[in-house]
Amino acid sequence: MKLYRTRQGNILEADGKFYQLDRPWDDLINREDLYSFLATAVSPGNELPAKHAAGWCERELLAPIGSQEVWAAGVTYLRSRNARMEESKDSGGADFYDKVYVADRPELFFKSLAHRVAGHGEDVYIRRDSTWNVPEPELTLFSNSKGSIQAYTIGNDMSSRSIEGENPLYLPQAKVYQRSAALGPCLYVPEHPISVTTGIHMTISRDGKSVYTGEVEISQIKRSLTELVSWLYQETDFMYGSFLMTGTCLVPPNDFTLQEDDKVDISIDGIGLLTNYIRYKPS
Repeated sequence: MKLYRTRQGNILEADGKFYQLDRPWDDLINREDLYSFLATAVSPGNELPAKHAAGWCERELLAPIGSQEVWAAGVTYLRSRNARMEESKDSGGADFYDKVYVADRPELFFKSLAHRVAGHGEDVYIRRDSTWNVPEPELTLFSNSKGSIQAYTIGNDMSSRSIEGENPLYLPQAKVYQRSAALGPCLYVPEHPISVTTGIHMTISRDGKSVYTGEVEISQIKRSLTELVSWLYQETDFMYGSFLMTGTCLVPPNDFTLQEDDKVDISIDGIGLLTNYIRYKPS
């Protein structure tokens, strides 16, 4: 099942049919068994006409987040470790990324509050004080207030690699700024945990032409998804649940940087497509 947050309300897609759900978003998703609840929430009385619902939902989409925070895990794939070591070698910080990759404790960091998050079809920003900017496509977990994974979405973890490479202590500035995160297009709520063979795909287009494409299975992640969530919830409470980006393995070559008006398409098998456009933050 897929749960969409739209300007006209919350829409559930189940078995090719669409249903309007009137509960507030935070109350709707913060449940112990979200799949079972949604399965019992559908009824002929709240079904929307199929021929109108899909297109209407697409046009009216919002990021699938209410009062939740967005956090992120770093260096969870070998390719990410290597990329971080490459960008930080001149500053002497490369060893930090090698050590965290093999450590018991993962790298977790705060990414965004909900009001700074972009949705499907919206702009994400690159920093003017960075010379090397990339998107990072990530499977993103929604966990309820008890730390139980209930759903999945697509995350775009925008990163200013020149800033982080200058000094690892600059990570917050490289990662946390206006519209540095995107989520969407929906919350994917399966009956069973997502398969490790699930593929993540990314294409970056410039002037209508592809300038980067890549794909990877989430099986390449070093740590389990439940392990990452357990560390996040170990000493922190999330009243409405949380979103956790789980890291990336798709890293454009070192001579690539995003430009304004680039288009980033990220798709994850079973979840859908998240599209964002690259802009500078308006002055």
